[in-house]
Amino acid sequence: MSPFQHVQRWPAAVPQLHDYLHATAARLPDKIALVCDGERITYAEIEASSNALAHALVRRGVARGDRVVIYADNTVQTVIAFWGVLKANAVTAIVNSQVRTDKLASLLNDCRATALVTDARHTATFAEAAAGSPHLRAVIISGVIDQDRTAHLAQVSGWDEALAAEPHDTAPPRLNLDIDLAAIVYSSGTTGTPKAIMLTHRNMLTAATSISTYLENVEDDVILSVLSLALTYGLYQLITSVKVGARLVLMRSFAYPAQVLEQLVAEGATGLPGVPTMYAMLGEMKTLRSHDLSKLRYVTNAAAALPVKYIRMLRELLPGAKLYSMYGQTECARGAYLPPEDVDRKPDSIGIAPPNMELWLVDENDRKVGPGVVGQLVIRGAMVMKGYWEKPEATAERLRPGPLPGEVVLYTGDYGRFDEDGYLYFISRMDDIIKSRGEKVSPREVENALVDIPGVREAAVIGVPDPILGQAVKAFVILDQGVTFTEKAVQLECGKRLEAFLVPREVVFVSDLPRTSGGKIKKSDLR
Repeated sequence: MSPFQHVQRWPAAVPQLHDYLHATAARLPDKIALVCDGERITYAEIEASSNALAHALVRRGVARGDRVVIYADNTVQTVIAFWGVLKANAVTAIVNSQVRTDKLASLLNDCRATALVTDARHTATFAEAAAGSPHLRAVIISGVIDQDRTAHLAQVSGWDEALAAEPHDTAPPRLNLDIDLAAIVYSSGTTGTPKAIMLTHRNMLTAATSISTYLENVEDDVILSVLSLALTYGLYQLITSVKVGARLVLMRSFAYPAQVLEQLVAEGATGLPGVPTMYAMLGEMKTLRSHDLSKLRYVTNAAAALPVKYIRMLRELLPGAKLYSMYGQTECARGAYLPPEDVDRKPDSIGIAPPNMELWLVDENDRKVGPGVVGQLVIRGAMVMKGYWEKPEATAERLRPGPLPGEVVLYTGDYGRFDEDGYLYFISRMDDIIKSRGEKVSPREVENALVDIPGVREAAVIGVPDPILGQAVKAFVILDQGVTFTEKAVQLECGKRLEAFLVPREVVFVSDLPRTSGGKIKKSDLR
């Protein structure tokens, strides 16, 4: 007898993440839940297909708590697989298809995945990576399977074949509690090696409730997302839409902005989540004003701080849409958000704590600091991760004892400061702070000044070793199309906006910047 068998007696005692889908499918079975790759899928269809996939995984040896890697793009199958893995009482780990063979092999072995759900289009990558994993018991592949390249893999099944052979009306028996893991999310690795972040059902239920509350998501919403489901910013677009019964229009990327705009109009999108790079590209589109975006109710920004220049641009181009500037980490989903009514008076702030979360700042001696003082951001709440997968030392560094007995809180590793009204301003990641001439330089302050220069589209700033200064400020700059600048001209413009020690000693003009799949600039690569 399974030691967990008694859990089945209480199937609805405490909600789990996939209960969102079950409840919405029961309430709105025929409503279109997902628009993706030309397909329009109802809630009932996602419910049935995810039930079948869950049974297929269990039949192939996936047990409670096992990790299942979903190596795929933003597709219908990825969405179904996410819910199906949860219904199988397993832990989902979505990995972006941009990940190459060696890294995929490393991730499969790191989490000891027992199953892999993927697409035949990625055979060249996953076949080799999966061959070296001793833990895989099953591989389920959508599309036309290359028999020669997958013959050596354990228990290979086609997607349609696997689902057709299983019951669709119910999911496997529930074994998990809300404190059990729902997902392992590999961080975007902006500072180096990605970390495997453990999120429980309770973590993700709390985050979805908080996010959908302050965004005021409703059943009538149509959310268009180009964000990867492999990262929490993109994944919560799926979860919150299912929670409230909205429609998710899922696209693979923002590589073709004109197509995204066409979909925004055609689907009558009410919500658009994005990142600074995406909004910078939108601002350059001469056809933007010719599209009817009057149904757009809100726009969100996360992943990286949105420069004030682009906040003003969005306010001008989309006067009827609320703008939410947000701060977050995979470790806590959302750490802060700026209410739309405060955007014009505090455009450079990342706002206040979201519902059901507390935050404060501490100095190097772990003492709370007041307004105007820079400190490390500390976050308390049920959104805070369980920890890093099998990395107790790294976990202990970030999850430390909180103010109440027996609790832990998240030390984010990010610097910020509060103003007199209690609004938070992001300063920098601790790893990115530049120490020059004995002063601590915030890269964001310099980046904002650079982007404020007419003709500068994006900028990234790092510190480089200097025998006299300790570290010198180095800037990488992307210019608008048709704009030319000299290094000296940029430095002179910075001198009008910044103190002397903040002015970049070196300016490099580039056509692009290294980025993670979530759109964040990888400063580790710049260094």
